[in-house]
Amino acid sequence: MKTGLELFQERTDRIKKTIALEKTDRPPVVLGVDSFAARHMGFTLAEYLSDMDRASEMMLNCMLDMGENADCSMQTTALAIASGPAFLSRQKLPGRELGENDIWQVEEVDLMTVEDYDMIIDKGWNAFNKHFLETRIPETLADLETVSKANMPQYDTNFSNAGVVPLSGGAIMMPLDLFSCGRGMSNFMKDLFKCPDKVQAAMDAAMPDLLAMAKPCFAANPLTVMMGAPRSATGLFSPKLWQRFVWPYMKQAVEFIADNGSIAYLHMDGDWNRDLEVFRELPAKKFIFHSDNSTDIYKLKEALEGHACIMGDVPPALLTLGTPDEVYNYSRRLVNEIGPTGYILAEACFVPFNAKEENVKAMVAAASGK
Repeated sequence: MKTGLELFQERTDRIKKTIALEKTDRPPVVLGVDSFAARHMGFTLAEYLSDMDRASEMMLNCMLDMGENADCSMQTTALAIASGPAFLSRQKLPGRELGENDIWQVEEVDLMTVEDYDMIIDKGWNAFNKHFLETRIPETLADLETVSKANMPQYDTNFSNAGVVPLSGGAIMMPLDLFSCGRGMSNFMKDLFKCPDKVQAAMDAAMPDLLAMAKPCFAANPLTVMMGAPRSATGLFSPKLWQRFVWPYMKQAVEFIADNGSIAYLHMDGDWNRDLEVFRELPAKKFIFHSDNSTDIYKLKEALEGHACIMGDVPPALLTLGTPDEVYNYSRRLVNEIGPTGYILAEACFVPFNAKEENVKAMVAAASGK
């Protein structure tokens, strides 16, 4: 029987080869168990978010329960407690503003003003963000402090010792996603037409700080660094707007990650079908494109085949409402038609809170066909 560290090395090698588009014994499996871990382990979401150490333990034990093919975890503890302030928004958490088992919510209340663009231009992102949190949503500072005090390196070590590979060691957010949350999507879309030069100048001013915040994580030699873009999908913008306000910053972030010796994990929510070919401009074999099932994964393969690794996209509805056979068959089709080379089997986005345990296990088992 292999030790945890032997499994960790074997699984790490499998994932690295897959990213490099090399043949492996089977596609790796990545799971984002998060809220599902709490339910699987018999805890409420309020209990899950109330203790970062316990949340990490729940997540690890959940990963170990999902089967021998469960190679890699998207997180090593619960980060949702800071989801609001991370996006310049208020938040509602289970057991506090919500019921004990209600999913956390980001409350977008348009707290950022047009004048705030000027502060970002003049003082940079870090100064603005500190001012914004302290003056607009000070009630979230305690939640941020909870995350900042969590022992993230120890969580990663615990997972590695148990043979589970931590996927990401840091994250970079795109200016558009932050601005659109702070302003509210409706207001932000108007800004793109009323004051586009100011918005672009603020994005240019914010980007150095956003990149610099990820710089310390490279010392730990992470497998990947996440680039989150929940509102940047091409389906939301005209080609002209997307090419101006999204793509230059995304390209800059991926190249920054590659230049620092890591792989960019692109967590791609939404419909990216229109501009998939553009991603061939990114460094080859230096990023993972994780589709959330809104993008046609077959078009994605056609666009990126031979250039980059694809991940996803077992639908959340299938994991919650389907049967194990349906999940297994869908997952096997992905393995055979999107993979087996250059493909990571995973759920779309994260495993849903109410996914059936037997369905998640069926997906994991499908990686090796048993």
